Amino acid sequence: MADEMIDLRRNIDLRSDIDLRSDTVTKPTAGMRAAIASAEVGDDMSGEDPTVNRLEKIMADLLGKEAAVYNCSGTQSNQMAIRAHCQQGDEILIDETGHIVNYEAGGAAALSGVSARLLRGRGGLLDIDDLEGKVRADNQHCCITRLLCVENTTNLGGGRVWPLGQMARVGEWAHRNGLKVHLDGARLFNAAASMGYQVKDFVAHVDSISVCFSKGLGCPMGSILVGDAATIYRARRARKLFGGALRQAGMMAAAAIYALEHHIERLHEDHQNARVFAELTSVIDGIHLNPEEVESNLVFFDVDSARGTAAQLSSRLLEQGVKINPTGPQRLRACTHLDVSQDQVRAAAEAIRTCLGHGIAQANPVMNGAYATR
Repeated sequence: MADEMIDLRRNIDLRSDIDLRSDTVTKPTAGMRAAIASAEVGDDMSGEDPTVNRLEKIMADLLGKEAAVYNCSGTQSNQMAIRAHCQQGDEILIDETGHIVNYEAGGAAALSGVSARLLRGRGGLLDIDDLEGKVRADNQHCCITRLLCVENTTNLGGGRVWPLGQMARVGEWAHRNGLKVHLDGARLFNAAASMGYQVKDFVAHVDSISVCFSKGLGCPMGSILVGDAATIYRARRARKLFGGALRQAGMMAAAAIYALEHHIERLHEDHQNARVFAELTSVIDGIHLNPEEVESNLVFFDVDSARGTAAQLSSRLLEQGVKINPTGPQRLRACTHLDVSQDQVRAAAEAIRTCLGHGIAQANPVMNGAYATR
């Protein structure tokens, strides 16, 4: 059996391992590296980096807002927004699967003294019936409900995409109830590509938006927070407070500009590859997956408990050069991106079939980043 498994590795190893852990693993393309190398730079903390300034204006215009501030990561961007919108003792409303409350190390509480009220939507999406009655009463016993946080695409929610009308409905409800709205749009361009809407139209009823460049857009690092001028002014102060003020950041901003110009149109390829992977994986005995629920570049699937655990399957796949992380005891997530071809997702699905056919129950799980998705 060991020899058979080694042969499988040779068959699917198309010059490199097949890495479906996250779109954060992408490497800069040759064109992006050239843009980085030729970037004009200055001291961004002093507002003197021309490439960062250009990126911030591009993104503010693209989303129809007044201002933007470039920063290191999506987590930093989200936490800057919370700090800008809230005061100590305030509360945010957020779906229980939201990245902000699951994968940002308790930042809202630790950095801003803000608590979270978790709501149960569907696929990470909230609607009016999930929100009604959730704003705290205005009295001394209660924290002040200040901010609604949403996510598009959802992550732990299953890679689902917000419909345009639903976001408008929820945003209008929040504003009627005196709340601000923050969007964790780490994969906002994936959402727009999936649904066919313009990002500016989607965020019309949103007060601040975090967009990540190091996921579907394939940059080596960086996110941006976009909103009205007053919010971004406060967020920029929070960036300094959190130790995130930047110097010659134009090199990374140049990568983001390159991605905006060259990598948005190709997101459809990632979505198509995700659907191919989902369709092939869904028919494997011992796997539970509905391909109709795959809307973007994220594919969540479950392994039958009688066959073993998600961590055991992940470990068997790793032996074959296929990297897919568990996100729960029986659940795994595959993420397609610009460094994964359709041939490779087909090979990954076949590797899952082979591993389950050989048995995974005795595998020694390698808990490398287990249950963490980004």
